Amino acid sequence: MFTTQKVIYLAGGCFWGVEAFVSRLKGVNQTEVGYANGRDLAPTYEKVCTGKTGHAETVKVTYNPEIITLEEILENFFKIIDPYALNRQGNDIGTQYRTGIYWQENEQKETVLRFLKEKQKASSKRIVVEAYPISSFYTAEMYHQKYLEKNPQGYCHIDLDLIDDKEFSHLTKEEFEITQLAMTEAPYSGKYDNFFEDGVYVDVVNGEVLFSSEDKFDSGCGWPAFSKPISDDVITQNRDFSHGTTRIEVRSAKANSHLGHLFHDGPGGSRRYCINSAALKFIPKDEIEEYLSNEKDK
Repeated sequence: MFTTQKVIYLAGGCFWGVEAFVSRLKGVNQTEVGYANGRDLAPTYEKVCTGKTGHAETVKVTYNPEIITLEEILENFFKIIDPYALNRQGNDIGTQYRTGIYWQENEQKETVLRFLKEKQKASSKRIVVEAYPISSFYTAEMYHQKYLEKNPQGYCHIDLDLIDDKEFSHLTKEEFEITQLAMTEAPYSGKYDNFFEDGVYVDVVNGEVLFSSEDKFDSGCGWPAFSKPISDDVITQNRDFSHGTTRIEVRSAKANSHLGHLFHDGPGGSRRYCINSAALKFIPKDEIEEYLSNEKDK
């Protein structure tokens, strides 16, 4: 069953840092950088940087409202912007670096305007964050997408340490990037790709049991493949429009960990849950009872 996702657009200066920060928020399922609310119908980075197209560097944020509310997203957004700076954030100056919140649903409009009104009441300085419906959004060039994940030493005017990652301190860098930033491990590189011992596979983030070895099969795709989860209740499905395609993203229900994708190209057209090894932890069959007992006592 698909979860109902929402989309909000945030402009906060250079979109590299805003995207990197917002993507780390639990409940944010997808982020995409682009150019919003301008006049040019075919904007490019070079054209937008002239300041003549009217676009703002913006992050399209897809989130699960059952896990994170719009108010929580906006509170975190305000941690990383200077809401009093007009057409400037950090060292970046120009109308393309203006701050803004752009909605696509009327119910979001009420939330945004109420949020900004409360922030203004609490400040003696004038807040200059735009608040408009989204009128246009053009996806930026591919090299801008997840830029700081691909270039960790790249320019960023935002302190990415403002997010408390204690919940994920036990994860390796790869486990964090895959479960929290929806990245994908290289095919045939995962430890569970060619692995068929008896047992169960749990969420590497919170230990929830997700898949059984009884449902695992060799699909030859380069990633662990399962015909079904241990129960439909332990996963959620989201439409994923990244990389110019439409896919079904699979996440864990409780921890909201990105796991992989669902395809319908298994044997006889059956379901194939294509899952990243780094999102999973294997529990051998003879250790399951003890594992479940320990989890229950936590």
